[in-house]
Amino acid sequence: MAVSHSRDRKKISGGRVGKKRDKIKKELGREPTNTKIEKKQKVKQIRTEGGNHKNRVVYAMYANVLDPKTKKAKKTKLLTAEETPANRNFARRNIITKGAIVKTEMGTARVTSRPGQDGTVNAILVEEKKK
Repeated sequence: MAVSHSRDRKKISGGRVGKKRDKIKKELGREPTNTKIEKKQKVKQIRTEGGNHKNRVVYAMYANVLDPKTKKAKKTKLLTAEETPANRNFARRNIITKGAIVKTEMGTARVTSRPGQDGTVNAILVEEKKK
């Protein structure tokens, strides 16, 4: 079934709104990507409205982690998803979204990019790994 971004057919009071027209193509949406942490990296390119393209990370292996103390970014391997504010079950399934807390080789980091929209995983270091 198609995902639609059209107006709801119910009023705030619970009454029904009459159908004015059928669904149109520009109102269609897509299922969420649900970017997972895996041992392989996979980026899918999709066509968007106007013939443009958008990169979606399907499987992530690395993240660009920024260290706020040194102001330097480094490509670091992702280990696991610890916490996800979008859905508590996402962390169990290793799905990352914006705002997710992930464990990397540098330490714990918070994801700042939208992997399903931007095509990359960017994060800021929250807690450094103790040596």
